[in-house]
Amino acid sequence: MKMNECKYTEPVKGYEIIFKEVETDKVVIPPIERPLSETLIERLVSSIQKLGFIDPIMVVPEEQEGYYEVIDGQHRLEAAKIVGLEKVPAFVLPKELRNYILSFNIEKAPALKEKAIQAYNLFMEKLQQNPDMKEYELEPFIEYPFYITIGFVIERLGDRKFPGSYFERILQKVDEFLDMPLKEAEKERENRARKLEEVKIVLNQKAEELGITMSYEKHKIVSYAFQKLYGKGVRFLGEDFYTVFDNLKQAIQELTPEELGLTQGT
Repeated sequence: MKMNECKYTEPVKGYEIIFKEVETDKVVIPPIERPLSETLIERLVSSIQKLGFIDPIMVVPEEQEGYYEVIDGQHRLEAAKIVGLEKVPAFVLPKELRNYILSFNIEKAPALKEKAIQAYNLFMEKLQQNPDMKEYELEPFIEYPFYITIGFVIERLGDRKFPGSYFERILQKVDEFLDMPLKEAEKERENRARKLEEVKIVLNQKAEELGITMSYEKHKIVSYAFQKLYGKGVRFLGEDFYTVFDNLKQAIQELTPEELGLTQGT
């Protein structure tokens, strides 16, 4: 059954909101957006398959008639595309609300960044208190050891915009709590952070070469390169941290536009 278009007047400011179905291939992504979480997209795919698409996205009209720009719900939109939905329910808001809602969403601190900074601060606090404490003794307080590594990228190397979500699933497989005193682990974490920075630089170079600017497309470069190396759904890599990320760097450099489903220069 086709969804009827519904309209109502917002009770505080008095602007009109429309509730309707929009075609997924006619919804465009803002030029400025937070990096997408592949893990969250996977969870949303599972949720849609079990419960259906029950949480509408928010859009505003585009200049081209029939097209919309998503301003809230990009993860849900990507999950809907993976499931194969051609249309999704959406609230269509007035164009003048676009910048306000986008800025509100962008300014939300990503959970990964927050956890990484917390992990780094805890590491440094314990280092000051007891430099001979083994790093693995932090495990009860820090969910994943790679939070520490990303924390070093952000705080020690000063890369406040490091796209940690691009590498999250890989880090879960190769980063571990270290069996060494914190006074030694500090240097090791900094070395691992620098290796991640090397990969990010190569990734940005490849994206520029391919004419890619969207965060999600950069994330896909990492995913494709990793899958090319190790396949899909691999649990254990059998290689150490540095080998995996050196291999990833090389694989990113060697990816072709055809492998990514792109035409050179687009």
